[in-house]
Amino acid sequence: MKSQDGRRDLTAGPIGKTLLLFALPTLGSSVLQSLNGSINAIWIGQFLGERALAATTNANIIMFLLVAATFGFGMAATILIGQNMGRRDVDAVRRVLGSALGLFAVISTLTVVVGWLAAPAILRALATPAEVYPLALAYLRVIFVAMPPGFISVLLTMALRGVGDSITPLKFMALGSVLDVVLNPVFILGLGPAPALGIEGSAIATLIANSGSLLALVTYLYAKDLVVRLRGAEWRYLIPTPTLLKTIVVKGFPMGLQMLVVSTSALAMMGLVNRHGTSTTAAYGAANQLWTYIQMPAMAVGAAVSAMAAQNIGAGQWDRVDRITRAGLRMNLLLTGVLVLVVTLLDRHVLWLFLGNEQGAIDIAARINLIAGWSFMLFGVSMVLAATVRANGAVVGPLVILAIAMFPVRFGLANLFEPMLGSDAIWWSFPAGSLASMVMTIAYYRYGNWRKGRMSVPAGKEECEEQALAEGQPTNKAMPVG
Repeated sequence: MKSQDGRRDLTAGPIGKTLLLFALPTLGSSVLQSLNGSINAIWIGQFLGERALAATTNANIIMFLLVAATFGFGMAATILIGQNMGRRDVDAVRRVLGSALGLFAVISTLTVVVGWLAAPAILRALATPAEVYPLALAYLRVIFVAMPPGFISVLLTMALRGVGDSITPLKFMALGSVLDVVLNPVFILGLGPAPALGIEGSAIATLIANSGSLLALVTYLYAKDLVVRLRGAEWRYLIPTPTLLKTIVVKGFPMGLQMLVVSTSALAMMGLVNRHGTSTTAAYGAANQLWTYIQMPAMAVGAAVSAMAAQNIGAGQWDRVDRITRAGLRMNLLLTGVLVLVVTLLDRHVLWLFLGNEQGAIDIAARINLIAGWSFMLFGVSMVLAATVRANGAVVGPLVILAIAMFPVRFGLANLFEPMLGSDAIWWSFPAGSLASMVMTIAYYRYGNWRKGRMSVPAGKEECEEQALAEGQPTNKAMPVG
């Protein structure tokens, strides 16, 4: 059921249809985000050359780490918002939103100040090549300024999904992506009245796009009087209560660590791949480009399952939680399976876009994809189950499972068998890690105690209301219209 303000009631109606209609806009947002990054990389590479592209690569590593550090806090807030929405407690939703916004405002301010001052030291710590350093410094400092509106936009987007609205985030992701893609060449080359700013122009385009899309989103939220907004006395919610802040940080930190585990694992695997020469490294990079899109359905379905499960947990509808999970598993296997099949059949044609006429690298990339590409169906199973588990605040279990699958299993097996199998040991370690993750996640989902936990959040002032929220019960407050 869809309300007039774009929200879907995720606690009622047909599960499969609701899940699909909620997941598709989320998938669209992921595709737009990836295309935005790819097109901007093309602009920089074509107009400014490989040195400029290398400079942005160094800066993007830092951006990813910062996003990873804050993502978990946003995810924790989203789960709390979803659970409170399931209870129809909009006041509690806005308390969580205000607390998260207050936390992100502090993080954003620190990012700008510390990032600007520490940028030279950060680039030196990354061993940025001397010929790239000046470009990387200029780009990175502007990117630090561009990150706060990006942080707030991401938080509002996640909050909207938490209340059941995945269409509005897609609209404003599209706006931001179009602005970024169009403004990049304008400020890089100095088209029209704009000055030619080179690599700094690319960062300024991102700053304008982030700020413009955030301003438009906030204007829309208030014009439509959506749930995700603060008015009047609600502005005091920007100062979080200690208990609510603690919940967001304690539950969010492990979720942020998951992204750091993935990124450090990717760097470790890259080190193994680099041992096998330039062609293998190029082939692996091209295969990774394909995998970025193959895994998108699993990530979108996982996000949809998490939002739906959180609302139904808040409403106490555990029978629907299990049915949502099963529907998510079926949807993941179908969508990811179709993509894997298409990419496997057409891989050489697609790989040519990245590798040109380098037939040796194309052969290696095709073999990598044949061995490892199908394992993303297993990865999707883990994603969906972990999404349900996290929706009830169980965040440490998925983190431990991921760390075991990434390092002792994937990285360990690749190291162990590389002397015997060569580079094939690396490629086979991907399905091995995905299989291990899936088995452990299934076991945790079936036999773990994650259902007994609660993301207990004393959101109100009165002690009785705090206890009601901690026990997952309604606070009997009237539900506002907007």
